[in-house]
Amino acid sequence: VMVWLRRCTHYLFIVVVAVNSTLLTINAGDYIFYTDWAWTSYTVFSISQTLMLTVGAVYYLTFTGVVGTATYYALIMTVYTWVAKGAWFALGYPYDFIVTPVWIPSAILLDLAYWATKKNKHSLILFGGVLVGMSLPLFNMVNLMTVADPLETAFKYPRPTLPPYMTPIEPQVGKFYNSPVALGAGAGAVLSVTFAALGCKLTTWTYRWMA
Repeated sequence: VMVWLRRCTHYLFIVVVAVNSTLLTINAGDYIFYTDWAWTSYTVFSISQTLMLTVGAVYYLTFTGVVGTATYYALIMTVYTWVAKGAWFALGYPYDFIVTPVWIPSAILLDLAYWATKKNKHSLILFGGVLVGMSLPLFNMVNLMTVADPLETAFKYPRPTLPPYMTPIEPQVGKFYNSPVALGAGAGAVLSVTFAALGCKLTTWTYRWMA
């Protein structure tokens, strides 16, 4: 019974984190929200996706102890996003805005860090966290280059549910975000280490709660 309780706790956490990651991704790919705030939203949501990927993937990785589960977790996030974006597509959203699996390459780096350090948790936290934090904003920028122009998309597909005062406006680019990739990578690299440590701690807590 305790074994099944532990497993249920584990899978429930995976589902919760993956669903939240999906919601963050949808917001980052919301063409009107992106248009209104331009690089500000890109930076903020790159960091938030980095942290959600890190905590979930590290938890999954340390819980199973099997190299490759971080990548598998990123695949779960990707499939959830495709399904969710498909549902939004039925409501009139363009399906081609940010559905590229940007987390998988970063998750692969996390798996490689775990494998290269012979499953050392402290090295995973430090090296894996930094690698994910620095790489995901870069992959997200590559992803943006492959999708439709957000400003053009916003005017081509106006959301019928929005009131007139929330129609798309020109991007508001703040001076602080002159280099959104560098800012997202720098902040993500620092914060991801903390969330990687949290992911490891959640593994300990899960075993402790279910012991």
